[in-house]
Amino acid sequence: MDLLPAPPAPRAVVTPDGLSIATYEFGSPDGPVVVALHGFASSTVVNWHHTGWIRELSRAGYRIIAMDQRGHGASSKPHDPAAYTMSALVQDLRAVLDTYLVDDVAVVGYSLGARVGWHAALELPVHISRAVFGGIPDGDPLTRFRVDQAKAHLSDGAPVEDRLTQAYITMATGIAGNDLAALVALVEGMRGGEQPDPDNPPTQPVLFATGSADRILAASRALAEATPKGEFFEIPGRNHFNAPTSRAFRDAALAFLERTA
Repeated sequence: MDLLPAPPAPRAVVTPDGLSIATYEFGSPDGPVVVALHGFASSTVVNWHHTGWIRELSRAGYRIIAMDQRGHGASSKPHDPAAYTMSALVQDLRAVLDTYLVDDVAVVGYSLGARVGWHAALELPVHISRAVFGGIPDGDPLTRFRVDQAKAHLSDGAPVEDRLTQAYITMATGIAGNDLAALVALVEGMRGGEQPDPDNPPTQPVLFATGSADRILAASRALAEATPKGEFFEIPGRNHFNAPTSRAFRDAALAFLERTA
């Protein structure tokens, strides 16, 4: 028996460059707002709904606005790498905030979503009052992804020899509705772009959380130490791929949101 209610149908928000972003609303209509940003090759439903985050945030009285980032879920999935820049993803978030008429929100982001949240916190300090960033390092995490091997695999089914690239492809193809060509375009488009800079951190309260078995653990902790109001939580026994399912991570995030309200 499924203990989680079915997610609502998405509502479309049109971005400044004409794409459609799927958004979802959960929880108390009058509660404080949490905006949820999922990770690479995931979606609102996979990253936040299936893992229990929506249920727990709703029980705590929050109004949750979640979005499928461009290239993911029920949102537009362009195949042009030029469509994927950090600026574009932040502007997608701004379009969602403006459409829903909210200007005092907490952002909860994981991996790619945390990176977007970092830059959004810098660009939209009037809108974003606090944040939880899971699985976020400094530097560019996409440099190890072999775009050439991924494209060859898409073109003629050539085997992917790089283990990290194959792991991401396996994860991506295992989620219904994913468009692998769009995800490869995202990697290609964002590679070498804006990255979290420890010399220019957000000034809002931020909880950083990374799995104890995640290879980016030290780098993520360093970002927390560089952030004036940063805190760090090590997610016990989790790696980068399964950290969002951790109850300890959810509990730490909820406690942080309540304490910094």
